[in-house]
Amino acid sequence: MRRSRLVVFVSSLLLALGTALTGAASAQGAQLAATGGYVALGDSYSSGVGAGSYISSSGNCKRSTKAYPYLWNAAHAPSSFTFAACSGARTDEVLASQLGGLNSSTGLVSVTAGGNDAGFADVMTTCVTGSDSTCLSRIDTARAYVDSTLPGKLDTVYSAIRAKAPNARVVVIGYPRFYKLGTVCLGLSETKRSAINDAADYLDAATARRAAAHGFVFGDVRTPFAGHEICSGSSWLHSLNWLNIGESYHPTASGQSGGYLPVLNSAA
Repeated sequence: MRRSRLVVFVSSLLLALGTALTGAASAQGAQLAATGGYVALGDSYSSGVGAGSYISSSGNCKRSTKAYPYLWNAAHAPSSFTFAACSGARTDEVLASQLGGLNSSTGLVSVTAGGNDAGFADVMTTCVTGSDSTCLSRIDTARAYVDSTLPGKLDTVYSAIRAKAPNARVVVIGYPRFYKLGTVCLGLSETKRSAINDAADYLDAATARRAAAHGFVFGDVRTPFAGHEICSGSSWLHSLNWLNIGESYHPTASGQSGGYLPVLNSAA
């Protein structure tokens, strides 16, 4: 019995020590990133569409003061901050117009990209307006694109980021699952909801593989969003909003601060 208690005590001590060291490493990483400057790239999930409080000078890019890049900047005060993410951006647009803030002194880069390339908006439109079979067919088309074309697009973006910011820690952040399944919820059928969730998983898995191939960190937001999907009763995602279509299926301010920001904090 005494030996068993000793084993439990030592195990608990090691676990606590490991947790403390992990926290210290995260804090050190954030400090180094702050010293070198932070550049936020990507699409609407990084610009903060759906969170409100948009910066007027950002125009149609809809960069929000409640988006996770802005919140990270406010909390860590990096030596410089470039908020380049833009609503609707595809990988080609990230390449063409968002990389100007990167340089050899950049310490941290975050990026979300790939959803628009894979046809996210059209998938959701098709699934909202069409039958189950039409929805599933459109998702199959998107998955085929993720298999055949998206990896090369991501590789090009990631290679360009590394070339321009050779010393940066690069965090590639994914997308959440959209729906809580197995609940009574108005709107899309369970078949559509399940297929959309599977498509999000498919995109995240493909993105994570390409991020790892470039030595980047993949930030998985599906865990913090669990229990906060549409139909959960405590959603961090906008459902279909006919009065503001652009904000539909995007994170709320709570999704940015409670879902995305902690993932960047852990990965940075």
